Amino acid sequence: MPLLLLLLLLLPLFASARDLGELSGNPYQQNSTANPYGAGSPFASNGINNPFSPYGSPYSNQSSTNPFATDAPRLYDQQGNYRGKLSANPYDPDSTSNPFGRYGSPFSPDSINNPYGAGSPYRSDSPTNPYGRGLRMEGQ
Repeated sequence: MPLLLLLLLLLPLFASARDLGELSGNPYQQNSTANPYGAGSPFASNGINNPFSPYGSPYSNQSSTNPFATDAPRLYDQQGNYRGKLSANPYDPDSTSNPFGRYGSPFSPDSINNPYGAGSPYRSDSPTNPYGRGLRMEGQ
């Protein structure tokens, strides 16, 4: 019993998030999903642009392209604030594809779909800014 308790206490130390690059429109940034030779490569083993990767496959529960995924990559700004899930699931409350959710609504200031909020092309951490840094993506 004490061994089981010890394993349960140490489990969060082993379960860490995986860096998937940055959701960015900047093709010159190495870690950008718009860079075909960096994180945006269709051959990247953990890339969202690779249809055979767990994060790009239309059949994976961790994919950004699966409309039924529930464990899609999470987005964070440069200050570490959570910005939702990069998901094609329109029913997930945290999805960037949910038009009524906080992170997908074109009217929410926290949404990357709002051109006057987090999705403004003039913000340095916006994924739509072609010269900006973008949002950090993490997968499980």
